[in-house]
Amino acid sequence: MKKILILCTGNSCRSQMAHGFLQSFDKNLYVCSAGTNPSGKVNERAIEVMKEVGVDISHHTSDPVEKYLHEEWDFVITVCGGANEACPTFLGKVKNRLHIGFDDPSEASGTEEYVMSQFRKVRDQIKESFYQFYRENLTNTIE
Repeated sequence: MKKILILCTGNSCRSQMAHGFLQSFDKNLYVCSAGTNPSGKVNERAIEVMKEVGVDISHHTSDPVEKYLHEEWDFVITVCGGANEACPTFLGKVKNRLHIGFDDPSEASGTEEYVMSQFRKVRDQIKESFYQFYRENLTNTIE
């Protein structure tokens, strides 16, 4: 079983969506997500836009990266995007480190419709990028 840890700063949006998508692609993967400065809860808008595509992340928790430092991982993937945001460094035992960055939809401002459109845009980017990662790294076949 492959073990994947997805890291971000707040562990409330992007890492949670990536976690949800990877788990939906393959129930046999061991996927966790964590933050260097976890918010303590999953963003309600992230839960809502994931539900729109049939992935339930409402049971996820926002956890500190320290919770996972003692484990060995096949992949540790950072998803922080913005240049003003420092991506975490994971010091545990890791076979592969990757960065797949996305803008933070929780920083969008404006009308509710606009903010939700940003969440959907990032959700769709995450799904596409993580499905490509899954096909290239976690399966033996390429569709």
